[in-house]
Amino acid sequence: MTNVVTPDLNRGKRIGLDEAILCDSKSGADLAHILKGAVEEDHPLLLTRLSGESFEGLPENIKKNVEYDSESRTGFLGRVRTLNDNTLVAIVTAGTSDNSVAREAARTLRHAGESSVSFDDLGVAGLWRILAKESELRTYPVVIVVAGMDGALFGVIGGLLPGTIIAVPTSVGYGAARDGETALAVALSNCAPGIVTVNIDNGYGAGCAALRILGHLRAK
Repeated sequence: MTNVVTPDLNRGKRIGLDEAILCDSKSGADLAHILKGAVEEDHPLLLTRLSGESFEGLPENIKKNVEYDSESRTGFLGRVRTLNDNTLVAIVTAGTSDNSVAREAARTLRHAGESSVSFDDLGVAGLWRILAKESELRTYPVVIVVAGMDGALFGVIGGLLPGTIIAVPTSVGYGAARDGETALAVALSNCAPGIVTVNIDNGYGAGCAALRILGHLRAK
């Protein structure tokens, strides 16, 4: 038996963020039911945490309407907004192990029509890599920083750049990294002032935080 679905069709008009569907907590039947209704109503959706197995298990008439990205485990159901090519967001990763979370943030922005630029593998173990990109990174008003292990990149970026810094701790790292809890604690207790922090592995939340900021910047 599928659950009753009450789509939040006016979310975009109300808060500036369109409805998204978290897929990995739903049964295949419930997910198919939700997406079937969205297809019939021509209601575009961002799908997050959509595993390859769940995507392949969707009915063919739904799957053909989903543009799926396996790295980020996201899908675009239906039409996507025209891309604004005035890029205001940079996404920085500490290492390639953080790429899937960074990609989720980028896809969240893209679904809303916002472009982003990626700066990968700038971890503090090679500080010269960050310094080499500093002048370019300073041109972006919003910088999403994705890092696991010790989370040291958050404070380094926060101490160098003037823009809004959104920290995304990831569950990357050995033992004492505690599946991202150490990086989260570092982000929350950082001495670089004004760092915005989202939950562990929450690229979607970082993208939404950036969209709220961009909504005000675009309105000026």
